[in-house]
Amino acid sequence: MSAPSASERVYTHVKHRVLGGGYPAGELLTEGAVADEVGVSRTPVREAMLRLEVEGFLRLYPKKGALVVPVSAAEAEDVLQARALVESWAAPRAHAAGAALADVLERWLAEMVTRREADDAAGFSEADRSFHEHLVDAAGNSILTRLYRSLRERQVCINTAAMRVSATRMDAAIADHTELVVLLRSGDRDAFVALTDAHLTRAAETARGAAR
Repeated sequence: MSAPSASERVYTHVKHRVLGGGYPAGELLTEGAVADEVGVSRTPVREAMLRLEVEGFLRLYPKKGALVVPVSAAEAEDVLQARALVESWAAPRAHAAGAALADVLERWLAEMVTRREADDAAGFSEADRSFHEHLVDAAGNSILTRLYRSLRERQVCINTAAMRVSATRMDAAIADHTELVVLLRSGDRDAFVALTDAHLTRAAETARGAAR
């Protein structure tokens, strides 16, 4: 496998820092500073920033830099509603994957526990996102999986702040995810769907609180 291009390295670096809160909303990034961080010239930085602007993470200002775009209350609400629609649709279909899906989700649950013990809110949010992405993917609709992935990236920007506010929120998420895995193995489809809906409601309340 060939090494990633300079532009791809910058893209990954900046996106990871935006999602993890290393570049907070409202911060103005300069091409020179990012180039120094990654160890590349300004040209690949410009290419990566253009890509991130298309994805909605940055807003470019010629000769000034790139602003990390805050997630507005309206956008956050739209994301939460769309996420709930996709996951509610996916839950009963994903449940059919049973133990095979439970094995996958347990790996991400373990990562969530590790990140919680390290007080790593950004890493916790990433593991949480992967847990849910695999659940949606198990429903078997690749178009919805891609849509869901883009929705969750925006929500990670909110969730990282929310998880920093209270470690008990991480503990609550771990408890719900643990029970979801148990219900997958037990074959209790109705309880699995009901807990998914309840978990989404609690997650949305947490995210709304962080966006205020």
